[in-house]
Amino acid sequence: MSSRRLRAAGVAAALLAALTACGGDKGDDARGKPSATAPSGSPSPTQNPVHGLKDTLRHVTRRTTLATRPHLVRRCTTGTRQVRHTTSSGSGSHRRTRTSYTTEHYQSCRKVPNGTETYRRELRPERWCVRLDDVNGNRKQDDTWFRVDRLDYDHVLDADDHTRVQFVPLSPDTGC
Repeated sequence: MSSRRLRAAGVAAALLAALTACGGDKGDDARGKPSATAPSGSPSPTQNPVHGLKDTLRHVTRRTTLATRPHLVRRCTTGTRQVRHTTSSGSGSHRRTRTSYTTEHYQSCRKVPNGTETYRRELRPERWCVRLDDVNGNRKQDDTWFRVDRLDYDHVLDADDHTRVQFVPLSPDTGC
């Protein structure tokens, strides 16, 4: 019986070694491309950089409004309960069971609404957009909007009109 267990453990260890040797822990899927669950060191987008001629820039400001919501407070109640303890001694017909009770203190907490609170609700997030002509050298692909981060927006802002710029977009053709 123990030789079967030993053999099964050896087979499992060999399979585990083979799977880890094949690079199964690199965050890649079966095709060798990064998977969505792979840990990333930076929140940068995974798209390829695009280049083209600077056309127009657009900065869409953040829009917020005041709103109210219930204000939740933590309310706790305390109480006590009896806890039963039993101990047994002896055996057979001389078996004796003793029962004792102790009082246990407990606290139960939950969040309950208590009035309202005012907060800023975001209606539209802030975003920076760049419109390019001749995207990736394709003269027929003009007036394509790309959403970029603040640093790329500042870089393109400093460039002259109709000069070649390159950046990594956050999301292509968002219709900024």
